[in-house]
Amino acid sequence: METIYLDYNATTPVDPRVMARMQPYFTEHFGNASSGHTMGWRASEAVTMAREQVGALMGAPPDTLTFTSGATEALNHALKGVMRAYRTKGRHLVTVATEHKAVLDTCKTLAREGVEVTTLPVARDGRLDPSVFADALRDDTVLAVVMWANNETGVLQDIPALAAAAHDRGVLFCTDATQALGKVPVDVDAVDLLAGSAHKLYGPKGVGVLYAQPRLRFPALIDGGGQQDGHRGGTLNTPGIVGFGAAAALAREALDEEAQRLKALRDRLGAALVEALPGAFINGADAPRLPNTVSCTVPGLRADQIVRELRGVACATGSACSTADPRPSHVLTAMGHAPDEARATVRLSLGRPTTADAIDRAIDYLTERLRAAASAPAT
Repeated sequence: METIYLDYNATTPVDPRVMARMQPYFTEHFGNASSGHTMGWRASEAVTMAREQVGALMGAPPDTLTFTSGATEALNHALKGVMRAYRTKGRHLVTVATEHKAVLDTCKTLAREGVEVTTLPVARDGRLDPSVFADALRDDTVLAVVMWANNETGVLQDIPALAAAAHDRGVLFCTDATQALGKVPVDVDAVDLLAGSAHKLYGPKGVGVLYAQPRLRFPALIDGGGQQDGHRGGTLNTPGIVGFGAAAALAREALDEEAQRLKALRDRLGAALVEALPGAFINGADAPRLPNTVSCTVPGLRADQIVRELRGVACATGSACSTADPRPSHVLTAMGHAPDEARATVRLSLGRPTTADAIDRAIDYLTERLRAAASAPAT
C-alpha cells in the first residue's frame, strides 16, 4: 500500500508553482540582495515583492516584517528581544501550557535570566479562558504570548479578544501563527508581534517571518551586517524568501475555498474514526479548530503500538514518544488527559494534495489497524 501522507501540520511539500518561482534565484539570479549592482538589485527587488506577498497574507505592512530561518527563530527573537528591552517596565511574562516548545523552552531560558513566567491552564477543549488570562496580567507584565492555532489539536484561540485584554493592561501581545497562516484568516491588526513559517504552507523549509509593530524597539537576535534594517544580520536567503512570498500569495488566493474542502474531509475522517473505534473521541471537537486537523484518542492504545501499526499512513502520535522516553504530549495532558490517554492519541492533518479518495482509503486502513491494536493484549 502506498503511504497516505496525513502529517501536513509537521511540514508540507513545496508547491510546484513555488518551486518554479524559486528556481531562478538559485542559478540565474543568484546575486546577494545587499550588493550594490544589477544582480544584487534584482535579488533585492524579489525580496521586496515577497515581503509584500507575505504581508498581504496577514494584513501587515511590508516594512514591519523580518525574515528569519523559521518560526522558532522568530519566536526567540520576539520573546527574548522584548523581555530584555523592556525590563525597566517589569520582568513578568504570561503564556499558556499548550504552547509549542519554541515558546515554552524560550520561556525557560528567560526564567533563568530572572523573568517570572506564568503558564496558564486551558479547559478540556484546549481553549484559554479569557477571564483567567485577564486575571494573570499584572502591572509588571511586559508580554503575553498565545498561539493562534495549536499544532497538535488544531484548536483556535480568540486572539483578537485576548490581545485586547492585554492591551487594556498595557501589556504587549505576541502570537505564534505558524499553524494558522494559510489555513484560516490571520490579521496582525490586533497584535504586536506574530511569527510564521513558510514550510507549513507549501513553501520551503528554512525561512520564517517575524512581524513587529513599528513602535516596538528591541535588539536583534542575530548581529552582523545590518541587513533588514538592522533587525537581523546575515545574508538574505533570497530563494527561500521568494518561495515564502509565492506560497503566501497562493494560500491567500485559495484560502476560503481550500478551508471548506479540507473541513469536509476532516469531519468525514473524524466521524468515521469515532463511529468505528470504541470509546474514541476527537480532542477539541467542541472548540473552533483548524479545518485540516483531527486529534483522535483511542482508549486502549499505546504510543508504541500506534507507531508500529500505522506505517501505511504518515501521521503523528500526538506525543514526544520514543522507545527510551515515552513521554505523553504536554498539550494533551494540559487539556486534562491522563498520560495513558495522551499516549493513545493520533494526529491526522490534511493538506492541499489530500483527496476524498485518500481519506476513504485512510479511514479503512486506520479503523482496521487501530481497532486491532486497541484490542491486542499488552506485552
